[in-house]
Amino acid sequence: MPKRRSTSFDVARLAGVSRTTVSFVLNNVPGVNISESTRQRVLEAARQLNYHPNSMGRKLVSGRSSTLGLVLRQSPEQVFADAALLRVMLGIEHAVAQQGFHVLLKPVPPDDNSGYLRLIEENHVDGIILSGPRQDDHEIVALHRQGVPIMLMGQLPGSEIPFVDIDTIASSAMAVRHLLEQGYRQIAMITNASLTYTSAQQRYAGFRQALDDAGIEFREEWLREGSYTPASGFEAMADLLRQPQRPRAVFVASDVVALGALQAVKQAGLRIPEDIAIVGFDDIPFAAYCDPPLTTVHLPAYGLGWAAGERLVRLVLNEGLGETGLLLDAELVVRKSSICQ
Repeated sequence: MPKRRSTSFDVARLAGVSRTTVSFVLNNVPGVNISESTRQRVLEAARQLNYHPNSMGRKLVSGRSSTLGLVLRQSPEQVFADAALLRVMLGIEHAVAQQGFHVLLKPVPPDDNSGYLRLIEENHVDGIILSGPRQDDHEIVALHRQGVPIMLMGQLPGSEIPFVDIDTIASSAMAVRHLLEQGYRQIAMITNASLTYTSAQQRYAGFRQALDDAGIEFREEWLREGSYTPASGFEAMADLLRQPQRPRAVFVASDVVALGALQAVKQAGLRIPEDIAIVGFDDIPFAAYCDPPLTTVHLPAYGLGWAAGERLVRLVLNEGLGETGLLLDAELVVRKSSICQ
């Protein structure tokens, strides 16, 4: 009898890590924070088992379309403005292509509650990656209960839908604590999106957590909602600057939104960070080249996309996930926009 070929599950079990971590290491996925000891443990397990990733893709079971739907709960304008989205999409595409799948992009406006079903019925997708879930999205929960393979990018508290994410609350609190450590106490927030989105709720929760831990009272008049675009950031910051008492620092929970906020500060004749400090979130490629360069939370966008694609393929092929949720590490990248020297 021929010897059974080793699988990524075997490598993960021998190395004591998740299968997604095995995939990250063996495919050299960039931007993912994996310790050197973990990396070496995975490589040694793969060597012992003589395991090699199947880069030609696996043979799919008859009846599948080999297509996965990537659903974005944003308007076309918001999608085009999202500078982090391209890295996410590349990660998804590269991960699923190794297994013989393709990705179909489907923007679904926030007020459209029938987009998933149309995607499944009209395009015959085998599973769905949903980026930017909303708390009031009941259809995606219903589809999950019906057995449709779904992977969230972000979390939907109260549901059992599998997800990949970072610890958004802790990461946002880290950004605000940085401002506190610089001596700022009058801190406002501009969200990345409407607070109906769970990502916006979690970033706001982290903001509040950091203020509460420092014993600083939250000021309702210093909270504004962004909408994924620079224009929304400009309007929100301009409104904050018109307040009778303006804040001394602002946590903008999206770098794209922060681009507009930076411009609003400059048009008001104020200096960054001398008059008002700004910290963003996502670490988009433009962040390092803003004037001044933007302090921000680095989001492993490519790695999140890779993990979402790799895990959805496993769901489609009925291979199981092990853990329902996967959290990747984020880190603060400190630049000039928050540091007075």
